[in-house]
Amino acid sequence: ARPTTMEERTWSEASHTSEVLRRWAAKLVVFGFHGKQVDKHARKKIEQGCAGVVLFSRNVKDKEQVQELCAQLKQCARNRPLLIAVDQEGGRIARLNQGFTQVPTARVLGSTERAEAAAAAAGQVLGDELRAVHIDLDFAPVVDVDTNPNNPVIGDRSFGREASKVAKAGASFIKAMQARGVAACAKHFPGHGDTDVDSHLDLPRIPHTLERLEEVELPPFQAAVDAGVSTVMVAHVTVPAMQNQGENLPASMSPGAIKHLRETLGFKGVIVTDDLEMGAIAKHFTMQEAVVKGLEAGVDLFLVCHTEKLQDIAIEAIANAVESGRVPLQRVQDSAARIENLMHLYVKPATQSESQGKLRIIGSKEHRERIMQILADTI
Repeated sequence: ARPTTMEERTWSEASHTSEVLRRWAAKLVVFGFHGKQVDKHARKKIEQGCAGVVLFSRNVKDKEQVQELCAQLKQCARNRPLLIAVDQEGGRIARLNQGFTQVPTARVLGSTERAEAAAAAAGQVLGDELRAVHIDLDFAPVVDVDTNPNNPVIGDRSFGREASKVAKAGASFIKAMQARGVAACAKHFPGHGDTDVDSHLDLPRIPHTLERLEEVELPPFQAAVDAGVSTVMVAHVTVPAMQNQGENLPASMSPGAIKHLRETLGFKGVIVTDDLEMGAIAKHFTMQEAVVKGLEAGVDLFLVCHTEKLQDIAIEAIANAVESGRVPLQRVQDSAARIENLMHLYVKPATQSESQGKLRIIGSKEHRERIMQILADTI
């Protein structure tokens, strides 16, 4: 008989206890919670082993409070890293406002005479201020191309209507932010710019040919990958041109779309879903279906941003998929390894020395002047 492999031994050990499987599953989930202090919900999810937490405006009072909240969340994780994320794009999508520097929309940045420099300045300011409050990952920039004036969800969140401008500005933003110690995220792959349905409400469809996608939607993502972006967020949009025959799934659950991101664009980092509680998913799929199909497609990290019960269902769905043999344990471990690498690069402990004096940079004169200079250059 042949000797057992390491994978088989790991699987054999894990299969003895569903608790071990649930901890592996939790490594692939980022949760959200309500409130401005660490509550029972947040503590439980951290104890279960969730990879991280995403903050919203509901979690934020001011810079002092959010720094303390992030420090307490990380301390709850004890000896393991905890990823803290936020959507801080600038403009109307900014969860941190009170006392923080107000960064203009991507559209304003893209309309300046030196759009790449403006995007880099915004990335630096945001990166410095997020790092000061112990946030490790920013779900920004949006690298969708703003080609549809009827789009209800992207609009001024995009750097512009030309793929080349979006590609250059997005890459500059990413490099600047990551140089400041905060991971960036190119979103919403493979492009949410030419839709007339908001995926928060229902499931949009992008009907374009692959040739058109390669000309307009995809170049900014390729530029982001080439710039070393740490994470890419896959959208809840159907893209028939990228899907395998017979597929009718959003990109966040599509093997064809994920394969294109991995193999054609060459992305080796963490692939994260948009929030799985959005209408695009909730109206058409159960949480179990969305998570397991996403896992089978190649997604690494699942966002479940609001409801504790749904977060539990997501964790159980991953564990059950492995336990039943539908998904190999190695598939989960591969994603966990990519997430651990992201954490190694960007997650910092919230020690007193890391906190002390850092708040001064937030909303500082230097940062405000840098933003004023961007606005002065607006065409």
